[in-house]
Amino acid sequence: MKLRTFLLTLILFLFFFNSGILIVSTITLKSSLADYKDRSLREHYFIVSSLVKDIKALEERGFPLEEAIESLYDSYYHFYSNQKVIITLALDGKQLYSDVGEVDFRPSTISQSMNNNERYVWTEKIDNKEFISVGGALPSPYDKYTLTYYFDISNMIHSWNIMTMTLLVASMCFGALLAICLIIILNRIFKPLQEISTASRQIAQGEYHNRITVKGKDELAEMAAGFNQMAEEIQNKIHQITESTKQKQRFIDNLAHELRTPLTSIYGYADYIQKVVRTEEDKLFATNLIMSESRRLQNIANRLLFMATSRENIVVKENVHIEELICEVKQSLSIKIAEQGIELNTECTFDTLFCEADMIHVLLVNLIDNAIKACGENGKIKVSALIENGQKVISVEDNGKGMTEEQLKDITEPFYRIDASRSRTIGGAGLGLALCEQIAENHEAELQFITKERKGTTVKVIFTTS
Repeated sequence: MKLRTFLLTLILFLFFFNSGILIVSTITLKSSLADYKDRSLREHYFIVSSLVKDIKALEERGFPLEEAIESLYDSYYHFYSNQKVIITLALDGKQLYSDVGEVDFRPSTISQSMNNNERYVWTEKIDNKEFISVGGALPSPYDKYTLTYYFDISNMIHSWNIMTMTLLVASMCFGALLAICLIIILNRIFKPLQEISTASRQIAQGEYHNRITVKGKDELAEMAAGFNQMAEEIQNKIHQITESTKQKQRFIDNLAHELRTPLTSIYGYADYIQKVVRTEEDKLFATNLIMSESRRLQNIANRLLFMATSRENIVVKENVHIEELICEVKQSLSIKIAEQGIELNTECTFDTLFCEADMIHVLLVNLIDNAIKACGENGKIKVSALIENGQKVISVEDNGKGMTEEQLKDITEPFYRIDASRSRTIGGAGLGLALCEQIAENHEAELQFITKERKGTTVKVIFTTS
């Protein structure tokens, strides 16, 4: 594209510039020729008038007409020859005095029948010289004589040719200079386009970090800035897709692992019941384990289904009495709390929360359940509903093992477990906090974790719109 632009611009410039030179030069030549023709007509008229007066004067002195004309012509001829002018005289179309002068000028366009008022102007080339010629008959009674005036314009034509050639040579030099300047300018103009082309190829090859340097505030700079923005968006999208792919693969791997453990147990104990000689106590033990692993599978399936449906953001909110909701959650976990010897305290400083009660119930059950697992036996948990910085906040605080900064990064990822062996023992699948985060997002709330190793963890649900 740059080469085509360069050639087209240069050709158009040279064409119009040289055409302008030729037009101006032609107009100048025509103007000069017109001036010389006017001068030649005036000179011809002056010579004819003077010649007729002199002829009449010589005739009055008694000179014969032929001798008077010959004598006068000779003097006129030599006088005007010094001025680059040649004059000839013809009688009835026949050239007279051919022995006068160095050249025999014979006008080819002067008619014998030309009357006193007719004069002709033309240009002709004689012996490689250019002349402007003016021909016309002498006034009556000498109208049989024709005087032709030849003015040498060879020097003017030569000067015009030199001027034209000089202008054309200057045009070519100027064209060469223009070509150099045009290459420099086009290189600067097309540099952003070349950078865009290079960056596009690199991005197509997977180098998404490449950017273009933006200089100036013109259209090309705007295009470069737009390209950088587009490349940034592409890089972000590719990063999101990569991360999403990794998360999905991790999700599938974890799901396969979680399903494999209970399925293996179910299959093993079912096979044990079928093939091994057993007592009623063995049957009851194997059956209980099969039911336990089946409940684990059912729990995983229910939570995955709940997470899938909750992503649709179909939330029906209403004003819920928060103290009643916390009491219901406490009652749901009462058996597990009693078994672990957990001390659970509650505190409410606001009355209602605009939310979907069932989803918040699930959220609190999962948060408290995690706190129970973190505390172990004889732990302490506090559930609070407070106003902080003008926002309603529900917090679950425990005095359990706490977490490290590294563990906090992945805490809400599906199937992530801080202690995998412990989670399997008590039936956890690592879906609880992922589900809590989804519920919080559906309520335009934020999950915040405050934790210290061996000091405990506080999870806050900050509602920004309730």
